[in-house]
Amino acid sequence: MGTLGHRRVEAAIALAAAGAIAGALSGGPWIWLHYLCKPLATLLVLSLAARAVPAQSARYRAAVVAGVVLSLAGDVLLMLPQDLFVPGLVAFLLAHLCFCAAFFPGARWPARLLAFVAYGAVGAANMALLLPEIPPALHAPVLAYVVVLVAMASLAAARAWSLRRDAALARPAAFAAWGGALFVLSDSLLAWDRFGSGLPLSPLLVLASYYAALWCIARSVAVPRIQER
Repeated sequence: MGTLGHRRVEAAIALAAAGAIAGALSGGPWIWLHYLCKPLATLLVLSLAARAVPAQSARYRAAVVAGVVLSLAGDVLLMLPQDLFVPGLVAFLLAHLCFCAAFFPGARWPARLLAFVAYGAVGAANMALLLPEIPPALHAPVLAYVVVLVAMASLAAARAWSLRRDAALARPAAFAAWGGALFVLSDSLLAWDRFGSGLPLSPLLVLASYYAALWCIARSVAVPRIQER
């Protein structure tokens, strides 16, 4: 994908994400805008990842693309009027496992352990405060999801730290690390809105951080053109 085409896709992602947020905030007769734009924004992110050149590797691209496809499935399941929270949660759990597969190579074990401790503390704090508010039937799937989310963000952060001096991979790895951090933020906000006391402007906060996370991960597929020399 050329630079102009890349920028056009990114502009389209921003417009679709804005439409999804506006539709969710307005509700009522405007909810159709949310239903249309939420999966559209994720589809555009998918095209960004699938067409990024030159890619780090075919394996990395395939893992990220699979993760975005599963995120799209989670988007659709969670936005429908029916209560499909658990299937949506499972779709996103599988998406994070795909991202874990992408981010695992390239990081040193000490960095992985330190990152897991840091993100694990965030996840544990959220769970300690929210678990009493979560229905018992959801304890197991929510805890499993938190563990996988923490692992994904930790692997991305550790990889970025380990590759920070690599001329080709430092920038893509940093994008992935920001994506992992933003996913933790988005899911934490979503959890507090759903199980806590609620958040003002939650669609704006949750969806903006979510699409930023997906965009960062999609941007991590490509490496600088210097690789082609």
